Amino acid sequence: MKVALIGQQDFGKAVMEAFLARGDEVVGVFVAPEKEGAKADPLRVAAQQKGIKVFQLPNLTGDAAKELLRNLNADIGIMAYVLQFAPQDFVNIPKHGSIQYHPSLLPKYRGPSSINWPIVCGEAETGITIFRPVDGLDEGPVVLQKAIPIQPDDTLGSVYFEKLFPMGVQALLEAADLVVAGRHTEHVQDENRASYEGWLRSAEAKINWSNHVNHVYNLIRGCNPVPGAWTTLNGKKLNIMESKKHLFRTFAGVKGKVGTISEIGDKSIFVTAQGGQIEIFTIRVDEGRKMPAADYARQEGLSVGTQLGS
Repeated sequence: MKVALIGQQDFGKAVMEAFLARGDEVVGVFVAPEKEGAKADPLRVAAQQKGIKVFQLPNLTGDAAKELLRNLNADIGIMAYVLQFAPQDFVNIPKHGSIQYHPSLLPKYRGPSSINWPIVCGEAETGITIFRPVDGLDEGPVVLQKAIPIQPDDTLGSVYFEKLFPMGVQALLEAADLVVAGRHTEHVQDENRASYEGWLRSAEAKINWSNHVNHVYNLIRGCNPVPGAWTTLNGKKLNIMESKKHLFRTFAGVKGKVGTISEIGDKSIFVTAQGGQIEIFTIRVDEGRKMPAADYARQEGLSVGTQLGS
């Protein structure tokens, strides 16, 4: 089939390479322009190296974008990690229209941080959805959906890179085959089950040690590796990376006051929250390199009772 790809970054690159690997023709690639000083987009670089037409437009809403897509005479449009708004009169141009990847089980977790929020909210599962894009954000009919469990110690990194990324690439291939062959079905999303969440950025990733240890732990793993759940110590920002939670089982087993370091071991430090402790293995200080939390504690002369969040 002749594919027009709209996407960016490593996911878009992987999708393009998957279509090419099985013999499909990628007739053109639309990539958002890189911001000044940003790294070269992997999709753009890979497409240009393969001699594929690349279009970097400030938006996909104008006549220029529509004319370029129309001239490609594509069988289907594949939207693989798209942050630019793509209107209906653009996505409907290919012979069989377009399909889009979204890393959640729509209609739940619409929005740009749809991988983070299910983990932060303590969901037991998430997944991917291939759907028909409409002008409403992540609101189009579902073509294909696949679910995966979120394990108790999964992080954003493990859920995305080990599960949703490879699953999404294969699902786009599968859905494209169904659509082009006319063998697909489309299901309208149930608005009674729908939710929308905005970006999970630094402001949302700040740790409140007074929250229950389950909430604190879910925030940490849902932000690992980015944006990084964080706290402060002596004016420095500490991003909490690899960690583990431990529940208090009895009143007699409670250690330390909320938000304080309650133990310092050879390989980790423990911080108390409501209902338990967070064992921290690695941290990142002021956006620097990751380092063992125990090494940082020794380097800074931290001790049991040191208060975080100050």
